[in-house]
Amino acid sequence: MALDLKTFHARAALAGLALLAAQSAALAQGTLRIGMTASDIPLTTGQADNGGEGMRFTGYTIYDGLINWDLSKADKASDLVPGLAESWSVDPADKTKWTFKLRPGVTFHDGSTFTADAVVWNLDKLLKTDAPQYDPRQSAQGKTRIPAVASYRVIDPLTVEIVTKAPDATLPYQIAWIMMSSPAQWEKLGKSWDEFAKHPSGTGPWKLTLFAPRERAEMVPNAAYWDKARVPKLDKLVLVPLPEANARVAALRSGQVDWIEAPAPDAVASLKGAGFTIVTNSYPHNWTWHLSRIEGSPWNDIRVRKAVNLAIDREGLKELLGGLAIPAKGFMPPGHQWFGKPTFDLKYDPEAAKKLLAEAGYSAAKPLKLKVAISASGSGQMQPLPMNEFVQQNLADVGVQVEYQVVEWNTLINIWRAGAKADISRGVSAINYSYFIQDPFTGFIRHLQCNLAPPNGTNWGYYCDPEMDKLFDQVRNAFDKEEQAKVLQKVHEKFVDDALFVMITHDVNPRAMSPKVKGFVQAQNWFQDFSNITMATAGK
Repeated sequence: MALDLKTFHARAALAGLALLAAQSAALAQGTLRIGMTASDIPLTTGQADNGGEGMRFTGYTIYDGLINWDLSKADKASDLVPGLAESWSVDPADKTKWTFKLRPGVTFHDGSTFTADAVVWNLDKLLKTDAPQYDPRQSAQGKTRIPAVASYRVIDPLTVEIVTKAPDATLPYQIAWIMMSSPAQWEKLGKSWDEFAKHPSGTGPWKLTLFAPRERAEMVPNAAYWDKARVPKLDKLVLVPLPEANARVAALRSGQVDWIEAPAPDAVASLKGAGFTIVTNSYPHNWTWHLSRIEGSPWNDIRVRKAVNLAIDREGLKELLGGLAIPAKGFMPPGHQWFGKPTFDLKYDPEAAKKLLAEAGYSAAKPLKLKVAISASGSGQMQPLPMNEFVQQNLADVGVQVEYQVVEWNTLINIWRAGAKADISRGVSAINYSYFIQDPFTGFIRHLQCNLAPPNGTNWGYYCDPEMDKLFDQVRNAFDKEEQAKVLQKVHEKFVDDALFVMITHDVNPRAMSPKVKGFVQAQNWFQDFSNITMATAGK
């Protein structure tokens, strides 16, 4: 159900706190309690929902991919590292064929052995609709992450071959999103994913011990984890859904949680003054409006796209956020290796915006009216209600009228997957969505390639430009990183010069935590590693 902004603002912030207050205060010394921005516990079966936050908390904790992210450093951007595959390579004679050599001796939490058969079983659960283990909920999360995959097979117990539809150098980045669940546990639990959600089994560093929807999830270390350096040091990790920013702050202040995602910006100074730690770092993220390009959309006019981009006071928005933002100069952050040299300057110029709108046929008598879907909270969404109110006022100043459809985060994700033409999109012409932009496929290709419009992918707006598709093909065929980077600069220049999104800001991933939390390294990544964290005892 869509709600107006005032209704969301009026929601009792204490609702989440009431759940916490009802729970026991007796906690282990080494327990870390995290207040998430999600309104529910993310899906625990392998392919988490709730966007990147879901993967952060119930994906890369309970599970591993064949390829993982290096989350050990704060001073450099994360890159891919071996996970359940010790190595992977493309056939130089046929660049559609990839070989993954699996790590020996790995076991799932239930004690069963991880093998090549398990890899095929997990790909089938996402891609093969007639497979007994096919799971529509997981498929909805994972299928669009691996559009390059054409086929896959077991070569031997520790070797898997994956064949792509065409040469695709971005396959490793795609595969890093796919988590491996235990086939034996699924069989043991009556071949039921609902039961598996309560008692999941992956190969990851954490084991789920309690699953209480909309209330909490609890995890303990996997002492048998294959990477001994990442066996968790905590006794327990607790996840608590707290979608309202002020409720998260109140829970931290009262000691009901030890760590919160995305603190309310106006509370940051007082939290610091009270001795709490505020951790930030640049990471691959942007906060945009993704635009519909279907027939009749006002965004099909480049003058409208540029006008709206010029109407936004990004420095003012940064001030609203207490400085916790990087104003956008493009889809990628300023100084990024793929930024290139676009000619369209994303500056604040309301007079130029008014002129472009007039040229496009809009006036006080005939104002541009926009209907935009936004969420009240969610993974990477920063502070979506006050931020969108700020943008709404900026646009009103140049004569643009914006109506928001406010929905819960997972509902917004469903709208995004369904596409601008779907009934669930309620006729909106834009969707406020924050994006993980760590790699070429996830950062660029999936949003705008012609054949990745729903249901094949997440080109929500049905944008289609053969010139852009040619650039994407060049990216896929560039197996040398330097060569690929040059093409990606051209891609980004087109993103900016054609004003393909309303590009607003970049997050710095703020977290607030108790001074008792020790050992956390905030990686330059959407995901984070909780393995080295400890909780200081009293007096330390």
